[in-house]
Amino acid sequence: MQKLHSNQRMSKIAIHNKTIYLCGQVGNPEDDIAAQTLTCLQRVEALLNEVGSDKSKMLSATVWVKSMSDFAAMNEVWDKWFEGTVPPIRACGESALSSPDLLVEVTVIAAE
Repeated sequence: MQKLHSNQRMSKIAIHNKTIYLCGQVGNPEDDIAAQTLTCLQRVEALLNEVGSDKSKMLSATVWVKSMSDFAAMNEVWDKWFEGTVPPIRACGESALSSPDLLVEVTVIAAE
């Protein structure tokens, strides 16, 4: 097992048996839901690329939105980001996030 970008509280990446687990990725609190979603996905992509993977190898994603009223706007960005790639399985739910200004958080499991 390998853990990367670790601190006292958590690791950003864990790799076990050729499976990559990413901690939740968020956007910039001052942005709207579309920009926050895009930033989340760009951060996911950067972490996956760092360990030799990419979005085409995503197995599962969990998306938390602060309000389901943002569901359509989040999906618009999500769908565009996955154009030309088969998306992973996904769950999406509404949840209070770690900061009141955060509107979306994405966690990912991917293959190497």
